[in-house]
Amino acid sequence: MTTMLDQDHFGTLADPATLRIERLLPGPAERVWAYLTDSELRRQWLAAGAMEQMVGAPVELVWRNDELTDPPGKRPEGFGDEHRMTCEIIAIDAPRLLSISWGSTGGVTFTLDERGHEVLLTIVHKRIEDPEVLLNVSAGWHAHLDVLEARARETQAAPHWDNWVRLRDAYAERLFG
Repeated sequence: MTTMLDQDHFGTLADPATLRIERLLPGPAERVWAYLTDSELRRQWLAAGAMEQMVGAPVELVWRNDELTDPPGKRPEGFGDEHRMTCEIIAIDAPRLLSISWGSTGGVTFTLDERGHEVLLTIVHKRIEDPEVLLNVSAGWHAHLDVLEARARETQAAPHWDNWVRLRDAYAERLFG
């Protein structure tokens, strides 16, 4: 699949196990960087957790997806009200690049590229080899970015869980036909 920034915001596969997803957000880069690295701001769209901005530092991410939107939507079966994961910072170059380990996958890299008054946020999540995990991760990044974009643009995000379910179905069709 080719990667392009299009109006539907869907991520694409750079290879069969690497998701790439992009989103154009209001700048400057330091503002978007804060949404990646500040626990309170990151909690509003992804997961809380203190982050010491240095290579080798641990980062405990704490997801409480029911708190992302009001209403949150209907949580799918099998998902708890909280999920925790400890990651490690692999590379950092503020405010342009943040790379962290991510569970059993090959890690996640966030890059920021200023484009005038906006910032292109690119997320590359590597080595997602299980197709079910790939679907969940693809829909997850997309849904979380929808919340981030709504926060950054001061608009209302769709109910998170309903959006995630819809996106998971759309990614199943796009990625596996």
